[in-house]
Amino acid sequence: MKGENTAASAPTARPGERPAEGEQGGAPAETTLLVRRPGPGERDPVRAHRRRRAIELSLALAVPAALILLWQLAADQRWIDPRIYPAPSTIAADGWQRAADGKLWPDVWATLKRVIAGYALGTAAGYLFGLLMGALRMVRAALEPLLDALYVVPKLALLPVFLNMFGLGEGPQIALVATTVFFFVWISTMAAVMGVAEGHREAGRVFGAGPWQMFRHVLLPASLPQVLVGMRVAAGVAVLVIVASEQIAANDGLGHLIFDSRTLFQNDVMFVGIVCVAVLGVVFSELVRFIGRRLTPWAPRDRGRPQS
Repeated sequence: MKGENTAASAPTARPGERPAEGEQGGAPAETTLLVRRPGPGERDPVRAHRRRRAIELSLALAVPAALILLWQLAADQRWIDPRIYPAPSTIAADGWQRAADGKLWPDVWATLKRVIAGYALGTAAGYLFGLLMGALRMVRAALEPLLDALYVVPKLALLPVFLNMFGLGEGPQIALVATTVFFFVWISTMAAVMGVAEGHREAGRVFGAGPWQMFRHVLLPASLPQVLVGMRVAAGVAVLVIVASEQIAANDGLGHLIFDSRTLFQNDVMFVGIVCVAVLGVVFSELVRFIGRRLTPWAPRDRGRPQS
């Protein structure tokens, strides 16, 4: 918040008096004095931060709530066909019933384990390749054209290839997620390592840092915040890819639940699956963000946050 400014003018010289220093040709020079008073945010930053966070949280909850209420009203008033777009109350009741009967959790678990396994493999491989290609010019020259060409291939187009390689089962699903995650993490890691300031590298060399010390004390802390941004994006994309894959080549999972219920015209069950996918994606992405904040306490934070 901006502080308050006040202005005061210095008194001018009286007739017959000698002009003050800085006055030219006998004409008095006016001096403006600005007085700045701290605003409420500067006087109590903790309180201002809490108030701003409360407003942001209220807005974050109010917008989805308003949309849900509008959807419920449209279904009740028959502005939309509730057989095609069931009311949120119907979706919630059906989801609760399926969860209580134990019919929902097997599909949730099937999707979750595929996402976790594929995400772990893709992240490990993407980080390794990104680190090597970002730090070693010759490795980047050898591998970057090939990986750039593979990156633009739609990942779902690779599903038949993985089916031929691994057969039916979990292998193709996990491989597809790992491949998708790999490219997001590889690009963010390589860019982060290449973007480390030359001054940081020079400081490490001046202190006689070896390859491991250069990685541990220079490249890793400088590049990790940007790498974690790529990992967070990859977490959301992993959920999208596994749902699309399960609709094509799986007998369980949330993607299969959505596609199968749509085929049977069970639109309320279809929306239950969609809501579960949305919740899973948000939770997974926020978990990666939470871990990233704990791993990089030196990374920049929200400017509105009070400093401890």
